[in-house]
Amino acid sequence: MSQFFETLMVICFGISWPTSILKSYTAKTAKGKSPLFLSFIMVGYLCGIISKIAADKITYVFIFYVINLLMVSIDFGLYFRNKKLDARSKAV
Repeated sequence: MSQFFETLMVICFGISWPTSILKSYTAKTAKGKSPLFLSFIMVGYLCGIISKIAADKITYVFIFYVINLLMVSIDFGLYFRNKKLDARSKAV
């Protein structure tokens, strides 16, 4: 039962990332994004993944941690792309 609720927690956290990725991609600006916040989220998901591996409890919940980490990583990458776009627009 605890894995069910853990899965729901990770899914609920993960629901927002596709929206954030789309916003980052279409906005083409880094304004309003915090790389520190994204870093903390990534570290949190990494800790969840490491915890599952260390406890030898790799279940279906594990994939949700990986998916969320991947989505946050994409958003983080878009932050750096958008930061370059911001710099270019200031230079013009």
